[in-house]
Amino acid sequence: MNQEKLRLVRDRIRSFPDFPVPGVVFRDISPLLKDPVAFRTLIDLLEDHLRASFPQVDFIAGLDSRGFLLGPPLAQRLGIGFVPIRKKGKLPGPTESVCYSLEYGKAELEIQSDAVEPGQKVVIVDDLLATGGTMCAACELMKRLKAEILECLVVIELKDLKGSEKLKSIPFCSLLQYD
Repeated sequence: MNQEKLRLVRDRIRSFPDFPVPGVVFRDISPLLKDPVAFRTLIDLLEDHLRASFPQVDFIAGLDSRGFLLGPPLAQRLGIGFVPIRKKGKLPGPTESVCYSLEYGKAELEIQSDAVEPGQKVVIVDDLLATGGTMCAACELMKRLKAEILECLVVIELKDLKGSEKLKSIPFCSLLQYD
């Protein structure tokens, strides 16, 4: 990847120690979202990666809530659809749901039962991978719908928390890594 572009994105990430609980360093993408050049550069990097890695993708699935900020512009660039994976109780109609553990609590995700068809190729996008609980839950939902998960793609990976190890055989890519 282009190191200059990565540096521009990295320079727009700020850290907040001890948030939301003591011992956690929160990596904030708000400055990145406020800077149109940096945000466009981020979407360029994600697009370039997917075009080079996967010639055929049917959908980008974004995780509630920051995956909703990255997924739609990325899907638009690729000329494909976007599928939301939401927190429990936010989607109408029949849904599939899964409970999972976070690094500091429990949560539940859901997807509409007709969001993807069996065999469709999906890339799951989020801003950050920490312990991997949310991403694993999203993968479980896609597996229940019999989608083919091409990759889990994030902007930031917190390496010390080893979340990518929980994904096991599912391909994973992060643009930026922090210890």
